[in-house]
Amino acid sequence: MKIINEIKVIFPSESCNESFARTCITSFVSGLDPTVTEIAEIKTAVSEAVTNAIVHGYRNTKGKIELTATAYENNTIKIKIRDQGCGIENIKQAMTPLYTSAPEEERAGLGFAVMESFMDKISVKSVLGKGTTVTMRKQLNSVHNKP
Repeated sequence: MKIINEIKVIFPSESCNESFARTCITSFVSGLDPTVTEIAEIKTAVSEAVTNAIVHGYRNTKGKIELTATAYENNTIKIKIRDQGCGIENIKQAMTPLYTSAPEEERAGLGFAVMESFMDKISVKSVLGKGTTVTMRKQLNSVHNKP
């Protein structure tokens, strides 16, 4: 697949940057002429991934979050959210709906379920003590394929 556009943005793991990440991905994807529903789904999935990095990856510490997005000529978008936090010990368990590693914070445990419901494919790679990368893909239904 030929790449037609890509971005990389690095920002601090501050909760105020969840909206920044949503704005960045919305601006990037808008060049592909997505539907309003597709924009809402993508920005929600990105918001969940960034929130997971802040809340669970860095666990009350600070670090950097890297958002990369790649648009391909077939109207597919690939988005990666990467942190260098604590990592996930059991990815399968972490992706189980209603599971949370922070129950004391009254978390719903639906972040990965939301990402999976809005994106066509999601994969998670994690190394304890080194961080986590969430990769999401979505095929857009729009008729244009140039940014």
